[in-house]
Amino acid sequence: MDLFSQQPSKGETPAGAIPLAERCRPKTLAEFIGHEEIVGPGTALYESIKRNRLKSLILWGPPGVGKTTLARVISAEVQAEFVSLSAVTSGVAEVRKTIEKAEYNRKYLHKSTILFIDEIHRFNKAQQDALLHAAEDGTIILIGATTENPSFEVISPLLSRCQVYKMQPLGNPEIQRIVEQALKNDPWLIEKQVKIEDWEALYILADGDARRALNAVEKAVDLLADAPPPLKLSKAVFEKAALQKVLYYDRAGDYHYDLISAFIKSLRGSDPDAAIYWMARMLEAGEDPKFIARRMLILAAEDIGNADPQALTVATSTFSAVSYVGMPECQIILSQAAAYLAAAPKSNAAYQAIMEALEDVKSGPDVQVPLHLRNAPTGLMKRLNYGKDYQYAHDYEGHFVRENYLPESLKGRIYYRPTEIGEEKHLRERLQKLWAEFKQYETGKTKKSKEQK
Repeated sequence: MDLFSQQPSKGETPAGAIPLAERCRPKTLAEFIGHEEIVGPGTALYESIKRNRLKSLILWGPPGVGKTTLARVISAEVQAEFVSLSAVTSGVAEVRKTIEKAEYNRKYLHKSTILFIDEIHRFNKAQQDALLHAAEDGTIILIGATTENPSFEVISPLLSRCQVYKMQPLGNPEIQRIVEQALKNDPWLIEKQVKIEDWEALYILADGDARRALNAVEKAVDLLADAPPPLKLSKAVFEKAALQKVLYYDRAGDYHYDLISAFIKSLRGSDPDAAIYWMARMLEAGEDPKFIARRMLILAAEDIGNADPQALTVATSTFSAVSYVGMPECQIILSQAAAYLAAAPKSNAAYQAIMEALEDVKSGPDVQVPLHLRNAPTGLMKRLNYGKDYQYAHDYEGHFVRENYLPESLKGRIYYRPTEIGEEKHLRERLQKLWAEFKQYETGKTKKSKEQK
């Protein structure tokens, strides 16, 4: 069976037949497009496949980057039996049955078994535990696919038995090569004499996802099915087929950074209306909502800080909620958070503090920790005066005692200068009272971050 053998006969519409994306799925490494840094010639994975010395691995990346395809290609290359399970519908019983079959294959047929588990992050601990021994002794070659960070979603014992490969969204050149390969080899597309007139529109619809790119082409051709060839796929055709407006927004280009910059500056400038508008522009153009939530997390600390400590909690909760909910509902959560952060009082004192401290660390000498601040868990350390004369704050009135906690050369140095805005005003008043005559809390010059510049 070749790459495009499962085809409708000439002149037959492919409606109800195998989807274009499935018909175009590559079968060999030579046909596999993209991810050369992972599986290209000379890489460790490539060599292990060619030498048939494959070990268990996890493919981590967003939908449509080729995780399932690569697993199938690997299985074909090493001539292993391929068993696919979905973590959504399969349980421990299916895993054990597969392991039993793999043991038979290895013992009697001298054949390897690849167990591919889609969405492996959805397996609970008991299900993942069931894989451990078989993956360790080589009974199965486990290939897991996940859209979530495996460091958080896969148990450590299983993760330690697997090599993790991060698969990035496909670039526009790879998307074009995949589509051109389909145009060249798929009989249905050849018959229709399909021509792509607006690649940029297709890139936007694909958003780094090969499956979405091929689906967009298939829908556009279906839309023009009654037109005589050649079929020309323009921006208007793609928009009509996809039922959405194509916004020219390159997530790796200048306009991407212009929009996120406008969003952040609107939040910093306390304009919720402008912030929500720029956020809507990004969301409509297909920006990853987690990227937006992540930037709000940074802003909550850098530009709001202790003027409203609740802002960081709001931003953190927003990031978690966006991860749980996803689009389109998570845009409501993002809007609520953006409105709060924009309306919150602002202070960049925490940002200034860490920048100034880092500057001293980088430019100053590598000073030692003062003896009175060192821990003394052993007798020798006590004899060397570790911890000597340390004053335990809770032993004093108000649970505070004036002590020098900095190296002697930096005594009295101030990094954190609370403003008189919001909750930070109370922190400023307290610190001024505690450290009177020891530290002078005067508002210093504001240093600009890269984003502010």
